[in-house]
Amino acid sequence: MMDKLIEGKTKIIYDLGDGTVQMVAKDDITSGDGDQHDVIEGKAGFATRTTANVFELLNRKGVATHYLGRIDPLKLHCKRCRMIPLEVVIRGTATGSYLKRNPLAREGMDFDPRPVEFFLKDDSRHDPIVAFSEDSWFLHPAKEPVSEENVIEEIEPMLTPEELEKVIKTGREVFEILADAWVQQDIKLVDLKIEFGRTDDGALVVADVIDNDSWRIWPGGEKNKQLDKQVYRETRDLEETRALYARVAEMTDRFTEV
Repeated sequence: MMDKLIEGKTKIIYDLGDGTVQMVAKDDITSGDGDQHDVIEGKAGFATRTTANVFELLNRKGVATHYLGRIDPLKLHCKRCRMIPLEVVIRGTATGSYLKRNPLAREGMDFDPRPVEFFLKDDSRHDPIVAFSEDSWFLHPAKEPVSEENVIEEIEPMLTPEELEKVIKTGREVFEILADAWVQQDIKLVDLKIEFGRTDDGALVVADVIDNDSWRIWPGGEKNKQLDKQVYRETRDLEETRALYARVAEMTDRFTEV
């Protein structure tokens, strides 16, 4: 019998008792730190299909991940991880909250190298951005320029300096792999959110899910044609959102050719 480890907003994790877990997707979709919540029939299947396609690509490219395989249309088999409560965001193009933190930036400008930002997963504080010193981490409001005047809290580091560099390097590597996969379908990967966890043997790996909630993707580089969760945030049109998630899942099937 499987033990439920945790249930989140969009998935349930069951412990299989052998160092692995079963990740079961839900049809729920949320935004605004959970303030906006709906159920879209079929979303779980689209999310599972997308995540499986993405992680199979990453595994083929040699990225260390928790992914072991797809069990069925709603379930993934993964290594058990102790998740690090950080969202790691890699940006290829300036848009969204980046513009609020960097008011001199121009929307649509491309980055080289890719900035990598860290946000603490904390809905009650709206996922503050993390700034780093040599031995401390500082939380700042996510939608304001980072400064010494708006520190919310100082916290203990969750990663060593060496691990932090590894996460930054891996994040950029994952971004480039997916950007290369998307550009073959004339899609621009604008930004990407990923998470990391520690396996039972201590390895630091890319974990959780990477689906249509995890990125901004613009066909032909045109924002007004966006295919991602931003459409739900802006319109709350459930039928359109479902159609986009289905389309993106089908498009990621082509990642097997990359």
